[in-house]
Amino acid sequence: MGFFDGYNVSSSGMSAQRTRINVVSANIANAKTTHTAEGGPYKKQQVVFQDILLANSNQKANSNDVEATNDKNSDIALRGVGVKSIIQSDAKPVLRYDPTHPDANPEGYVAYPDINPVIEMVDLIEAMRSYEANVSAFNTHKAIDSKTLDILNA
Repeated sequence: MGFFDGYNVSSSGMSAQRTRINVVSANIANAKTTHTAEGGPYKKQQVVFQDILLANSNQKANSNDVEATNDKNSDIALRGVGVKSIIQSDAKPVLRYDPTHPDANPEGYVAYPDINPVIEMVDLIEAMRSYEANVSAFNTHKAIDSKTLDILNA
């Protein structure tokens, strides 16, 4: 394990959770969006994470050595977490009767996104707590390195 590996893992976790916070926030903000540029209601999005690994644990991390995999039997070292993709939900929209709405169909129903704000808030809190845990790990690693340097300089 290298000197900066702990920092790299924590900062990659913070970056991934920041992306998740942004996506969940967009879901909450668009929970009532009935018309998008693509047409139809907004579609809920979710973040898919992946582990970022180093092909040979004895080598330094170069752009050519980093690969992503979920294979637990491979002989590679963990480098952090990344965002694999942001996927759109394929859930059907929720139809509500509102004939005065500008996006109502001929029968008077409006298609709303299938987004539950309570579930989205729980996801947001979970992402925030994960971000905070990565900040705490980063600060702990920094404190350990600082104490080590103090001991070496004494």
